[in-house]
Amino acid sequence: MPDFIPGLELADAFYREAVRPVLDTHYPGIVHAAALIGYGSEVLGFDTEMSTDHHWGPRVMLFLRPEDFESRRHDIHRRLSKALPHSFRGYPTNFDEPGPEDPGTRLLRQTTSGPINHRVEMFAIGGFFREYLNIDIDAELRPADWLTIPFQPLRSIVAGRVFHDEVGLDDARARFAWYPHDIWLYLLASGWSHIGEEEHLMGRAGIVGDEIGSSLIASRIVRDIMRLAFLMEHQYSPYAKWFGTAFAELACAASLQPPLRDVLHATSWQQRETHLCEAYSQLAQMHNELNITPPRPTEPAPFWGRPFRVIKGEGFADAIKQAIRDPQIKRLAE
Repeated sequence: MPDFIPGLELADAFYREAVRPVLDTHYPGIVHAAALIGYGSEVLGFDTEMSTDHHWGPRVMLFLRPEDFESRRHDIHRRLSKALPHSFRGYPTNFDEPGPEDPGTRLLRQTTSGPINHRVEMFAIGGFFREYLNIDIDAELRPADWLTIPFQPLRSIVAGRVFHDEVGLDDARARFAWYPHDIWLYLLASGWSHIGEEEHLMGRAGIVGDEIGSSLIASRIVRDIMRLAFLMEHQYSPYAKWFGTAFAELACAASLQPPLRDVLHATSWQQRETHLCEAYSQLAQMHNELNITPPRPTEPAPFWGRPFRVIKGEGFADAIKQAIRDPQIKRLAE
């Protein structure tokens, strides 16, 4: 096997050194964009040598004008299958067809002659966004659109890399750079509500001897704290496989990771509470630094008359909801 090359670097070089010369020779002046966005760990920059075992390799996405996509994509695909090299930087450029046991996966297969079953995929911008996000890129995005697109695809649109752009792909991606302000506030309020719903239950389960139940509740709270941290730093969180990896890149991770790790390693509800309270205090301070509400208490306090310390997440949620101005989003929040 060749030395591992991160997928984004491989795709960039593949476009410039292999795909672009074919386009320039046989389709001079064709207006297009070239990128790697959407699916794939390499798009997020988290691929490793293990990633090369499936659905990974020299590939690039070409975005054509709608009229060229309709009339020329099949011809371009055939031309590339004849003109591309059979290997690039030590990796085959030929992919096999998905098998019946795993219809979503294509593997690299070395060939030395004949047409190449390449992965230079072609799109029109509007069609790509309809297929990937189920939205009309030419229409105004509604609150329901924003709130029903998961974090992962949003991250994979703004991540990745555009190698060349003559059709407005960067402008289309820029629409998803971050949430509209009131949508962001709504999601922050939702995150604090999740914490408020369960923060007192961790100790309640533990105090009756249910340490497994207490641990499960605590782990959900850790996840909710991490999700809020992503939102506070204006970063879309990825799906579970890369959630912790991406969290480690946040500015707050250096101070927030230790107590969260201690929560997950704790063996009693009292230990979990101690470490959660440390994390709550940091998260509350991060909230106050956003200046979106009047300052909130940063020290956990007893849950009414019971012996459990909480940050009272619902208070943060209520304060944030007061800051929402868009009537439609305000109704959703209420």
